[in-house]
Amino acid sequence: MSLQGRAAIITGAGSGMGRSIALRLAQDGAAVLCADLNLAGAEETIKEVEKLGGKALAYRVDVSKKPEVEGMVNAAVKNFGSLDILVNAAGIWEGTPAEEIPEEEWDRILGVNLKGLFFCCQAASPVMKERRAGRIINIASIAGRTGGSYCGAHYTASKGGVIALTKRLAKEWAQYRITVNTVNPGPTDTAMTADWPAEIKERIKANIPLGRFVQAEDIAEAVAFLASDAARFITGEAIEVNGGILMD
Repeated sequence: MSLQGRAAIITGAGSGMGRSIALRLAQDGAAVLCADLNLAGAEETIKEVEKLGGKALAYRVDVSKKPEVEGMVNAAVKNFGSLDILVNAAGIWEGTPAEEIPEEEWDRILGVNLKGLFFCCQAASPVMKERRAGRIINIASIAGRTGGSYCGAHYTASKGGVIALTKRLAKEWAQYRITVNTVNPGPTDTAMTADWPAEIKERIKANIPLGRFVQAEDIAEAVAFLASDAARFITGEAIEVNGGILMD
């Protein structure tokens, strides 16, 4: 699954899942633009990429701001000469009960997880259309399929929206040989779940047939497959990476 000569943007690359994805794509030969609101985190990621002998660039971006997203895409093209792969891994989580969600919190979650993801796809599409090739991989969540185990209604809605948006973009952009897919992680061992109560984690884990939370590296492997030529005829699909908690 070589990605030699290809260029990728990974949002949310400053830590956790996004960092693992950036490292995995770099191992396969891609040049990676590591984008994150936390620039220091993104810079740490590129240090790890460079240790592997890869080419990387750190870029600060708030994906909910369209001009910043457009600047990110321009930076990738300027520095790498192309944009072949976009991985939308930036995301935020809150577990506020539905009746207690304030309007500003709803807007913030949807603004990053859904609107921001759309801005990234929208900004990348002209470059990919011109080249008549591209891979877009959106990180959604099992919550968008099941309603979630321990998350807020706004988070669940945003991830369900990502799954639906992916299907629509896959249909619109197939004529340009751009594939658009999602990876839907189950409960994942990252900073996002670090503060979950131990009893909640144990209850969830008891329902996972493979007996553990998803690791960031599990998601990175699925993304690497979808970014590669091995997945050239897959579009509009979701790869469920959840240890069997949801079987389709």
